[in-house]
Amino acid sequence: MLSLSKYTKEFKFNLQLAFPVMAGMIGHTLVQFFDNVMVGQLGPAELAAVSLGNSFVFIAMSIGIGFSTAITPLVAEADGEGNTDKGKQVLKHGLFSCTVLGVLLFLMIYFAKPLMYVMNQPEEVVVLAIPYLNLVAFSLVPLIMFQALKQFSDGLSQTKYPTYATILANVVNVSLNYVLIFGKFGFPQMGVVGAAIGTLASRLIMLAFLWMLFQKREKFHAYVKQLNFSIIRRNVLKKILNLGFPSALQMFFEVAIFTGAIWLSGILGKNPQAANQVALNLASMTFMVAIGLSVTAMVRVGNQKGLKNFSELRRIALSVFLLTFLIEVIFASLFTIFHEQLPKIYVNLADAEDAMDNLEVVSIAAKLLLVAAVFQISDGVQVVVLGALRGLQDVTIPTWITFIAYWLIGFPVSIYLGLYAEWKSTGIWVGLFAGLTASAIMLYLRFNHLTKKLIITQEAAHGNT
Repeated sequence: MLSLSKYTKEFKFNLQLAFPVMAGMIGHTLVQFFDNVMVGQLGPAELAAVSLGNSFVFIAMSIGIGFSTAITPLVAEADGEGNTDKGKQVLKHGLFSCTVLGVLLFLMIYFAKPLMYVMNQPEEVVVLAIPYLNLVAFSLVPLIMFQALKQFSDGLSQTKYPTYATILANVVNVSLNYVLIFGKFGFPQMGVVGAAIGTLASRLIMLAFLWMLFQKREKFHAYVKQLNFSIIRRNVLKKILNLGFPSALQMFFEVAIFTGAIWLSGILGKNPQAANQVALNLASMTFMVAIGLSVTAMVRVGNQKGLKNFSELRRIALSVFLLTFLIEVIFASLFTIFHEQLPKIYVNLADAEDAMDNLEVVSIAAKLLLVAAVFQISDGVQVVVLGALRGLQDVTIPTWITFIAYWLIGFPVSIYLGLYAEWKSTGIWVGLFAGLTASAIMLYLRFNHLTKKLIITQEAAHGNT
């Protein structure tokens, strides 16, 4: 019990640091949740269209968000050292590179749209998805700029301000969705395009509001005043790129396998694709809790790395891993208990015209949630260990681990069980479980090896002196 208490005593502080990040990340997912629930009232085809459109956006978003995570450990390390100028340089170069990346990702999606016509997706779904995608793709630019500011704020352990901005964004999104999707208060009924407008507007406002908060809070004055973007230092930019690019690949490999699940579900039909979106949206919300704990691990490990206290670094990281495991067990239990009730939120069961389709969507999604319940633990643990490794600024080997886990193990299982066996949609998600579990195991072994090596090396150096 005494041995366990050295980890559990960190739970309160870990949660205090993680909670605003959790709320902010859940806020991002809630934008999609409200889009899905409101559009789902229009019918399975519209819900599948949002799913297909977002599958492209998720890939690009994963690259942008993954890249931006490089900012947090660098700022945390500078904060641990008490070096404000170093932190300011990370903010400036991080915001610059994220803005450029956001524009490039928008252009990539814009010119990739014709791929929808050759992906063996339902034609009625593609027709609805194209105009939705145009606007949501552009919203990536302000979103990734916001992520740069958020990761900087997280690195300073000021995690509450991005949460405020995300809450405001959700209020804007829900309000605009209501009037534009359904044509309320004299506005035209725009369907899925109305949902896209709500998403774009909410992300622009979210970015502007967070920057305004930075300007008004004294904690940030030394960092945000007189930022001169005409002077870009190659060494700082290179350090961000060296951390950001592998981090982007790590998130891309994971999100891309879930995107692949969307496309595989589309091959099975519009109802399996809609059901996949329901289960994925629910699983994404619980995953955002793990993301909050991942940022906590990243920040606290980055601080201890700056202090060069490696024994404390390992103890703190293990406390976050244990906390994550316990929380994910609770989520797994909730998904198991309510797997039949949760999917009903997303569809209009009173719609006589689509009654059979909606019932099939609910039935498939309920089965997927049982698989999601099982992989909650693997998913949570792998992303938190990955955060700790980023805090150590170890990114290259973890990138290869995520590639092997998701694309050499997980996705082949999804293809075989989903398309060539009788498991169908459930088989696709069993493949996700296989990839996430392999990732969690290999990433933990990497963290265990690195931290023990750092401690042994430091103790040997002290012994020699």
